[in-house]
Amino acid sequence: LGNFSFGDYFKRDAIRFAWEFVTSKQFLGIDPVRLRVTVHHTDEEARGLWREIPGLPDHRIYGLGDKDNFWQMGDTGPCGPCTEIYVDLRQGGKAAGQKEEVIPQAEFEVLAESGQMLEIWNLVFMQFERSADGTLTPLPKPSVDTGAGLERIASVLQGEDSNFHTDLFMPLIQRVAQLVGKPYDRGPAGGSFRVLADHARAVTFLLADGVYPSNEGRGYVLRRILRRAVRHAWLLGRKEPTLAPLTELVVAEMGEAYPELRAKAAYVADVTRQEEERFLETIDGGLRRLEELVASGARSIPGAEAFKLYDTFGFPIDLTQILAGERG
Repeated sequence: LGNFSFGDYFKRDAIRFAWEFVTSKQFLGIDPVRLRVTVHHTDEEARGLWREIPGLPDHRIYGLGDKDNFWQMGDTGPCGPCTEIYVDLRQGGKAAGQKEEVIPQAEFEVLAESGQMLEIWNLVFMQFERSADGTLTPLPKPSVDTGAGLERIASVLQGEDSNFHTDLFMPLIQRVAQLVGKPYDRGPAGGSFRVLADHARAVTFLLADGVYPSNEGRGYVLRRILRRAVRHAWLLGRKEPTLAPLTELVVAEMGEAYPELRAKAAYVADVTRQEEERFLETIDGGLRRLEELVASGARSIPGAEAFKLYDTFGFPIDLTQILAGERG
């Protein structure tokens, strides 16, 4: 989701529109008491507008550095400061009318890092041109480029703590639980369930859009996603195709909005099943080889072994890196 302005409205209207959309009962209706914002630490104009338009006190406006609140397309070109809107997801959050909590910046950053303060909207103010020597020159027509997270907003409105626990993902997670014969854990132990739900959706859309599993380019990205999912099903004790039946549920859930999914449903399931079966034939040997290397006392995997895991057992290098990292 987003709204864009090219040389028309700028910071004042972008902030006004965003606040109205997020808080108005006519739109999202999120309680303003749950909202906090960040600005670039040099952007006094944006800070002043947040004070003026919704009347936010200073302790709910946090000034952050370039890493969090400055956006650029590359080393050169258009760029500018950002301001972001966060929702407090913590249980027992203050109800309207109660005295609001003052959260110091260091604590806010920890809460944001842990996902308890959830960023739902980033307003980017494209106001500079960065030259090769790093000089920032004001653009003749500054612009607005914003991005809001549709699924993050859905999680807030549904009172959930994660995109994965919304009505978009829970049916997929529950189907994973049926397939593997284990209950889903909403904490860290449920990570493999969430990976499978996410990857099932990615694979369904990639195949429907014409990407085919291969060893190069975008086809290799798809193959890596598929194989990572197979490995997570394996971790849950399932040694047969798992993504293929999940793609059928993705089509059932999203086919109305994306008719091309319905048109290619059988093809998507068939290709996914074939790819899973192919990797399942070799994954056991690859994992055994990896365990042999670890048992030998090796502290690293030599390049030749990493290549063998790829060439003989079908392990993409990033999967080998993940498995090696898990074993220290």
